[in-house]
Amino acid sequence: MAKPTVRPAAGEKGIEQKLRIKISAYDHKVIDASCKQIIDTVIRQGCELVGPVPLPTAIRKYTVNRSSFVHKDAREQYEMRTHKRLIDILSPNPKVIDALTNLNLPAGVDIEIKM
Repeated sequence: MAKPTVRPAAGEKGIEQKLRIKISAYDHKVIDASCKQIIDTVIRQGCELVGPVPLPTAIRKYTVNRSSFVHKDAREQYEMRTHKRLIDILSPNPKVIDALTNLNLPAGVDIEIKM
């Protein structure tokens, strides 16, 4: 008895391998420069990519009393903004992965790479 083959539905494509890069930083100029550097590297290696997709900025607010004892109404407020970008590399080859690992990015940029 022959085993039935499973075909994707009409709208679905075959499963492709993709590399997802999530970049976060406190300064938007630094993160944009890093994205440009990554995009130039990927295009130079001859791969397709999607992005950079700007993700929502995470804002953490802190309220601190100015005085240590009495003046409760005198407060200062601070905030930290974390900017995030997402880049997908479609069907990456080993050259692209090697080029991305050797990439020299500015300080203050956090990168997460998922297969």
